Amino acid sequence: MTDAAARARQRVAVAQCDTAERLALAREFYDAVPGGFSRYGYAELSFMRWSAARGVLEPESAVPAGSPWWRKVNEMLLRDKVEASLLTVGNSGNASSHSVRYWIDFLDKPSPARWYLAHNASIVAGYLKYEGLASEELKVERFMMNVALIRVLYTHAMLANPRLALGRRLAFLGPRLVDPRHRSVKMFLDLGRSFPREYPVAGSLEEVVLAEHALARMLDYGLIAPRLPALYEFAAEALEEPRLTSLLDDGVPAYVWPHADRSVWFIGNTGPHLRAIARMTGVRLLWAPSPYRRPYRRTRG
Repeated sequence: MTDAAARARQRVAVAQCDTAERLALAREFYDAVPGGFSRYGYAELSFMRWSAARGVLEPESAVPAGSPWWRKVNEMLLRDKVEASLLTVGNSGNASSHSVRYWIDFLDKPSPARWYLAHNASIVAGYLKYEGLASEELKVERFMMNVALIRVLYTHAMLANPRLALGRRLAFLGPRLVDPRHRSVKMFLDLGRSFPREYPVAGSLEEVVLAEHALARMLDYGLIAPRLPALYEFAAEALEEPRLTSLLDDGVPAYVWPHADRSVWFIGNTGPHLRAIARMTGVRLLWAPSPYRRPYRRTRG
């Protein structure tokens, strides 16, 4: 008898060459249980639709081809969920990873906290496993990977440790804003306000960073950047993944990111308003100010 892990690999293999099939498989997990369970898929499916629109999930045979890294990280998330579903309904085998165990816990007793644990454990596992593929991507794409990571870690902290994420006075807002069942979570996980909807991204990294929507920049620089060391420590402990803290370089995101390029992260630190936002939430933004004074304007088609 084929165990659950092998069956999960087979099911994902069937979908991996068709973006629509990937989306259908992702939806299937949330649609399988009645009673409002499907709402837990809102954040994940929204991000997948953005990824699909960019073309990063397209197979190698497509013209243009997608991103090997984005495909593999997505496949790990899909496999973990399918395996957990199969084990929950009685298929043979044991959970092949701690991220699968988190998904089983979520299916056993769904809650926003359990969803974030399971989802982020799968995502972080994908990041760590496929660093080699990430290194083959353009610098601007690797920048986006880091931003996507800090966003999912931060939203988890807003729910599970809101005082860390928002400070004492605003902590009460965290769980209300990032419940994965509510549309408000899109404000934090939607990278469509931050980056172009194309792959590969045209233009320089400087242009892309400075064209980020003002609200997204306030989130990334005013709220998240000052908290990165504490945020990664929190996530490493919550997800039982100590290697996560190695993805920072002295407080700066460093997933497949050389030390010589640290200064790129300061480009978006474009004004004193970002430091003011940090102070309002009880922290200080110590990053160097941007050397650029006039933001580039991205032309939208």
